[in-house]
Amino acid sequence: MKNQSTIQNYGVKGGGIGTFMLLEQFLCPELRSIIQKIPDRYKLTMEEIRLRINQPLMIFGDNRDYFVNKLGEVHTEELNSHRVSGKNIENTMQFISNYSIYAVEEELKRGYITIQGGHRIGIVGSVLYDSGGIRTIKNFSGLNIRISREKKGICASVFKYLLDSRGEFMNTLIVSPPQCGKTTMLRDIVRSLSYGRGDHNFRGVKVGVVDERSELGACYLGVPQNDLGPRTDILDGCPKADGIMMLIRAMSPQVIATDEIGRREDSYAIEEALMAGIKLITTVHGNSLEDLYSKAVIGQLIKDKVFERILILSNRPEVGTIEKIIDGRSLINLIGSPLRNRKVT
Repeated sequence: MKNQSTIQNYGVKGGGIGTFMLLEQFLCPELRSIIQKIPDRYKLTMEEIRLRINQPLMIFGDNRDYFVNKLGEVHTEELNSHRVSGKNIENTMQFISNYSIYAVEEELKRGYITIQGGHRIGIVGSVLYDSGGIRTIKNFSGLNIRISREKKGICASVFKYLLDSRGEFMNTLIVSPPQCGKTTMLRDIVRSLSYGRGDHNFRGVKVGVVDERSELGACYLGVPQNDLGPRTDILDGCPKADGIMMLIRAMSPQVIATDEIGRREDSYAIEEALMAGIKLITTVHGNSLEDLYSKAVIGQLIKDKVFERILILSNRPEVGTIEKIIDGRSLINLIGSPLRNRKVT
C-alpha cells in the first residue's frame, strides 16, 4: 500500500484521476484492473462504485447508472458486464479492513467505513444483533464506494441570501431529494462561515459541526479529510442531539451545523441551541416545502418559523440546482428563476 505522503501528492481532494489511484488500493486485484481501464471522462464525474453479489459491476455519475465490462468499457445497458462474485466482495473487504475485519467492527455497526480521502464505503449483508443492538455485519453481499468530492465555491450565489440586514447569518435549512447536492452545499456554506467572505464583508465565525455520518468533515483517524475552515470544531460519528449539547457546553459555537435532522430529540437540542443564541444550519430530505409539513419534527420547526431561510435543491438540469430560496418567516420565494452553481475548484 502506498504511503501517506505519496497519496497526498496524487491530489485526492480534487476528485480527479488522483482519487482513483487511492481508491484502487481498496479493491481486489480483479476489480482494480477493471476500474483502472474505465475512460477518464467517466472517472472525473463518478460518484459511486457499486458491488452487488452475482450482479453487474456498476458505477454512478452524471446522474445515471452505467454498467462496466471486464475491459473497463462503460455502457447504459447490461450487455456483457462483469459479474461481481462473492470472492470479489470478500477480497475487497480484506483490503478495506487491512486484513482485520475485527478492527473495523465499530464502523460495521453503522453500516459504513470511512477511508482515507474522506470516501465512504457502505456495506450490506447479514446483520447480527446482541443485547446492546447491532453487533456487526457478516456474509457481505454488497458494497457502495461513495466518492467524496469537495466542490468549493458552489454557495457563492446564495450566500448573500443567508445574511440579514446587519450582515449576520440566519438559521438555514437545505432541502432536496437524495443525491441532489444538499450535503455538498452544506459543506461549502460551513467553509464560508468559518473562513469568512470578503465579498460580503462577512467575518469568519466559530462553527460547531455534528458529523454523525462522517460526511461533512469525513474524518479519517480523527483528521478531517475535507476543508471546513479554520474556525470549525467537529464531533465525528456523534448523534446529533448529543453533539449539539456537547458543543453548546464546551466549544462556544456561533453556528452549529448538522446533516439530516428528523428525530424528536434533535428538536429539543435545537431549542437549547436557539435559546443560547446560536444559529443553526441543517438539511433534510424532501422535494418541496409542502412535502416537509408531513414530517413531525421538521414540519413543526418550519411552522414555528425557526428557519429564516430555506434552500430547495434539485438535479434539474444538474445536481445542486437551487430551485427556490424561501424566506422562512413570510414563505415568499426570493429568487425568480433557479440558480445553477458552476464554480467548482
